[in-house]
Amino acid sequence: MSLTDQEIQSLEERANEIRKSIIEMLLEAGSGHTAGPLGMADVFAALYFRILKQDPKNPAWPERDRLVLSNGHICPVLYAAMAHAGYFPVSELKTLRKFGSRLQGHPHREFLPMLETSSGPLGSGLSQAVGMALADRIDRGRKSDRYFFCLMSDGELEEGQSWEAAMLAGKEKPGNLIAILDRNKIQIDGFTDDVMPLEPLREKWEAFRWHVQEINGHDFREIVGAVETAKAVFEKPSMILADTIPGKGVKEFERDFHWHGKPPDKKQAEMALAELRTLGGKIRSEHE
Repeated sequence: MSLTDQEIQSLEERANEIRKSIIEMLLEAGSGHTAGPLGMADVFAALYFRILKQDPKNPAWPERDRLVLSNGHICPVLYAAMAHAGYFPVSELKTLRKFGSRLQGHPHREFLPMLETSSGPLGSGLSQAVGMALADRIDRGRKSDRYFFCLMSDGELEEGQSWEAAMLAGKEKPGNLIAILDRNKIQIDGFTDDVMPLEPLREKWEAFRWHVQEINGHDFREIVGAVETAKAVFEKPSMILADTIPGKGVKEFERDFHWHGKPPDKKQAEMALAELRTLGGKIRSEHE
């Protein structure tokens, strides 16, 4: 199902609001990750406002899709998307990383039950998602209409556990498993190509018997279209390699790996919010 111009405008506006919330919560926390959350705002907007089968008022709804965040350090974008979708008040976002907050620096299911998993150690999320998808097949059979989404980073592919999970999924063929990998090409110590080259990435996943697509992670038609294509693949797990710009939306932050793991100060946050407000006005004017 293709997106209308009005639907795209709505998703662009949602993503922009998510980005503004990310800046505000990181400023308030005084710590956290900036580049990855900003870069994945479009993917999360598409998930929470278009793709996921969910009920924010009933987060334990048995028929819901599951979303596993493997790269837990980008949780500001997850929290912001969930809050704007109605899982909890947007005002709670500013408690990020504070003592006693439900919004820990890495997602903690015990504190925030509407999360599907806790995450922190990189590389473990795909194993969790594979296990959940296989358990669903045992419970419901191959015709289950629940999907299991695993959000991953390219840097965490340096963890061997990621490939163990990929190998198991390739063997067991859970068609209800869709992984989306943030191919932003940075990690905390620099560019992934310098730290540990990953290419040829598509061919590696295909060799592990996955159905693979490569998309622009900022194009809503491509994001939604890739998920729809993945849902039509019944006998393989799907990997969507989303090419993203780390720090997307704030020119000073974009493609700079130094922003991987640090928050903006007050002056930088004011600059970023002003730029995002201007972008919001541009989005509206382009669709009028």
